[in-house]
Amino acid sequence: MSRMAGAAGSLVEVAALAASERYFNRELSWLSFNLRVLAEACNPDYPLLERLRFLSISGNNLDEFMMVRVAGLAGQVRRQIEEVSIDGMTPAQQLAAVRDAVTELETAQQDVWRELRELLAAEGIMLADGQRLEPAQARWLRDYFVEHVVPVITPQAIDPAHPFPFVANQGMGILFPLVRSDDGSAVMEMVLIPQALPRFIRLPGPEAVYISIEDLLCRNAALLFPGFRVLGHGVFRVLRDSDLEVEEDAEDLVRYFRTAIQRRRRGRIILLQLQGGIDPAAEQLLRKQLRLDHAMVLKTPGLIGIGGLAAMVEEDRPDLKFEPYSPRYPERIREHEGDCFAAIREKDIIIHHPYESFEVVVDFLRQAASDPDVVAIKQTLYRAGKQSAVIAALIAAAEAGKAVTAVVELKARFDEEQNLEWASQLERAGIQVIYGFVDWKTHAKVSMVVRREGKVHRTYCHFGTGNYHPVTARTYTDLSFFTADPKAGRDAGKLFNFVTGYVEPQRTELLTLSPIGMRETLYDCIDAEAENAQRGKPAAIWAKLNALTDSRLIDRLYAASQAGVQISLVVRGICCLRPGVPGLSDNIMVKSIIGRFLEHSRIWAFACGQPLPSAKAKVFISSADGMTRNLDRRVELLVPIRNRTVHRQVLDQVMVANLIDTEQSWVLEPSGSYRRVGKVAEPFNLHNYFMTNPSLSGRGAALTNGHKVPKLALRRGAA
Repeated sequence: MSRMAGAAGSLVEVAALAASERYFNRELSWLSFNLRVLAEACNPDYPLLERLRFLSISGNNLDEFMMVRVAGLAGQVRRQIEEVSIDGMTPAQQLAAVRDAVTELETAQQDVWRELRELLAAEGIMLADGQRLEPAQARWLRDYFVEHVVPVITPQAIDPAHPFPFVANQGMGILFPLVRSDDGSAVMEMVLIPQALPRFIRLPGPEAVYISIEDLLCRNAALLFPGFRVLGHGVFRVLRDSDLEVEEDAEDLVRYFRTAIQRRRRGRIILLQLQGGIDPAAEQLLRKQLRLDHAMVLKTPGLIGIGGLAAMVEEDRPDLKFEPYSPRYPERIREHEGDCFAAIREKDIIIHHPYESFEVVVDFLRQAASDPDVVAIKQTLYRAGKQSAVIAALIAAAEAGKAVTAVVELKARFDEEQNLEWASQLERAGIQVIYGFVDWKTHAKVSMVVRREGKVHRTYCHFGTGNYHPVTARTYTDLSFFTADPKAGRDAGKLFNFVTGYVEPQRTELLTLSPIGMRETLYDCIDAEAENAQRGKPAAIWAKLNALTDSRLIDRLYAASQAGVQISLVVRGICCLRPGVPGLSDNIMVKSIIGRFLEHSRIWAFACGQPLPSAKAKVFISSADGMTRNLDRRVELLVPIRNRTVHRQVLDQVMVANLIDTEQSWVLEPSGSYRRVGKVAEPFNLHNYFMTNPSLSGRGAALTNGHKVPKLALRRGAA
């Protein structure tokens, strides 16, 4: 039986199962991920302010989920779309299930906040909302209110002469029911809180006493409304539909996105949050005026907008935070006196962020900008941050006379406005700016430098699993692969020609692109493992992804499992694959790693007839997750790792560390629940390991001088 015929037979058996038995729901899986993030806020092994940081992250995560995913479901319900999800649920069924889960998650967030609030107070960090203040503190707050808040806010009466104002996305406001003192007439006033005001104000003094901006307004309502008696107040917050749909017939992407960003701020309301104790009249007015068509209403007795607690995390208390970590600069490059090109020319190197410095990537471009032998630079930009050294290096290169091309992705969600600004700056510097495809995102992370060396031109490439973003590079674990392999250079050139000129490559020598051939390449590798298993050879697949949702890819993995392939998946976030189901996925293990750093790199490894890990395994890094959009609707890269040292680093070090970790790991059960890996006799923390041990390809001569990196051993069934 041929490889494809055998796989097809298994796929038919898989397809016979009901969708709900084969897959988890994508949206509910994401909410489960955010619960794991929230669980880190309860981790007693973490410093207290780091626990508060995880709480705020879970709040911001939930906001984005509501603004994009829940908004999309509500839109489908409004348009009466009945297309079912991967697990067989209609949009209406998903929306109902998601609302229940969101309510539970929000309740859990408030429980965690109450616990952390008490612990913080014991450490001298207090939120004084609703609490009595010392006279001196009250006077200072009154002065602060008069001097810094009153000039910025604009109270507005709500009556026929003053229609209900527009509340922006993520906007917060307060309704005040009042009675006029002289005639007893009722008035409803609204104060929208400008985002320019700080969410929390720190009172002066050695103790860290904070007060929220909404509590400050409520405390001083009498100052704001002289001649009125304040009957109560109602604090509320609004989230709106923030997803931008790109129209295929958009003639000018830049103009389209500038107007689309404005529309986002006025999208349909998807969530109304109400603080507990809200005045009934105020609540009734909000529900009537905000037109809550399929919107969710959450009433909470605690703090609304919990993501804003990130401001309190900035309190200068190093004793309540992780010990600062300074990334290493690879010895291999230092051995070449900092010359990135000389180090890469000698042999391939991979940089493991954040343990190794993102400055290597910036230096690669800075040196290209100042090197008189460099003739051209081509660069993709998906997210680059607000103060980007990468952008500065590209501008310097253009000013130095290099031919510079930048592919700027305008569809990078919530970075559209920043990317428009970068594009304008790059164009003013004389850089050729390309926006790529209208209906596909360019998600591949590629930097290509062409250098004149004697009578030939050599191409140096950087391929990344993460973004060219110096801030996230300090907290996201990603891989930066540098090579001067001519095949990689030629393929990178074809990728840029594909994006800039729609010239689809007929064939590539080393790299695999999506949406052209990545799905087929992964299928071939999976099917080869299934064939090896059927022949009695060692067969295994290891993968590290942020998300796995594509049903066809999942079915391929199911078929491989049924053939006897041992599959170990590290999927940080959404996972629709159901592991450990008898007859379906007996041989598949899925774990999620949540901790100090956000696991972001994408890796695939295939055994090729030898037990993993082995030097004969096929190893790839990628910019793509296991999602339909990555495989079919985005420009992505799958990069094979062939250098022996880099291969060992990615497979024997990075992947093995992820698989044997016990302290940051959660195991996905067949039921869909996750269980934290419990205490073991020999605990292992992969983040601590990488913070204290250098990577293999970055060691340079130190490896040959007896300074070895500790070898990791795979403990079968450790999870």
